[in-house]
Amino acid sequence: MTNSDPNRVLRRLPIVVGGLGAVLLLINRLLTPQLTESQARGDVLGVILSAVLILTGLIWQQVQPRSPDTVKLIGEEGFVLAPDLSEAAKTELAWASHLLLTNTVTRSLVVFYQGKVLLRRGILAAKSEVVPGVILKQALEKQKPIYLVALKVYPGKIEFDYLPENTQGVICQPIGDRGVLILGANAPRSYTKQDENWIAAIADKLAVTLSQF
Repeated sequence: MTNSDPNRVLRRLPIVVGGLGAVLLLINRLLTPQLTESQARGDVLGVILSAVLILTGLIWQQVQPRSPDTVKLIGEEGFVLAPDLSEAAKTELAWASHLLLTNTVTRSLVVFYQGKVLLRRGILAAKSEVVPGVILKQALEKQKPIYLVALKVYPGKIEFDYLPENTQGVICQPIGDRGVLILGANAPRSYTKQDENWIAAIADKLAVTLSQF
């Protein structure tokens, strides 16, 4: 697992500088045989500045969000379309999947429509068959997306055995009332609200297009 937080050094810098300043002030005080009034005032100011830096660093640790850790998904890169699709349907699915893979954190996706897999793209697991489990059925029945922000903590994760085994987050987005767009990410809690809106819009477009074939 790799750490994807680009600001981790910056967030810790105030603590390091503040701590170093406090240590140097202490050493200077211990090595000074006779303390003058000006040095005493300087030491007080230095202690205040060190304390402010350390406090700022601690606040940054809590306030500035860390980017979630990413993993390298287990599987092979692939792009598989159902052979019996029309050219127009293939073009539409290729367009939609390309947008999702390049504009969101999605690394693996499956289009399951009318009981069959129409598309698999991105990092693919060895298993290609989709057997709807409780979560997928719930998304279909309620016509509402289900976002599993950290897949490993959900007991029902075993139903997603057609995604890479170390998939970190999953969105099940209904495609009308006939199918589901299943997206896998390589980091937990990585889809933003904007991503979810974007995914829903593409699924709505696919619903209209696929219903015509």
